[in-house]
Amino acid sequence: QVQLVESGGGLVQAGESLRLSCAASGSISVIDAMNWYRQAPGKQRDVVAVITSGGTTNYADSVKGRFTISRDNAKNTAYLQMNSLKPEDTAVYYCNAVGLIRWSRKRFDVWGQGTQVTVSS
Repeated sequence: QVQLVESGGGLVQAGESLRLSCAASGSISVIDAMNWYRQAPGKQRDVVAVITSGGTTNYADSVKGRFTISRDNAKNTAYLQMNSLKPEDTAVYYCNAVGLIRWSRKRFDVWGQGTQVTVSS
């Protein structure tokens, strides 16, 4: 009932920037939090950044000062601005959203399909 579509990944050189987008659609009453995770080959999926409906943000130590998460509540869309990219940022980036389904007391916890970010040295 709720879907996420990510976009914006690609291949860049170290030091360059990318902006990821995550658009939520479906029977949404409210999105409590929109989160970005990443998973590098052979590693577990780790949280990168979190933003609540009120705009409170949190970041993994490895990206603090370089990445910025934001959201447009009117568009149900979250963004991840990634600056000063490093080769170790190479991973598949996943969007995750949690909230309440419209006309229901049921909650949703959904994931996007992932978008590849590759940073060359």
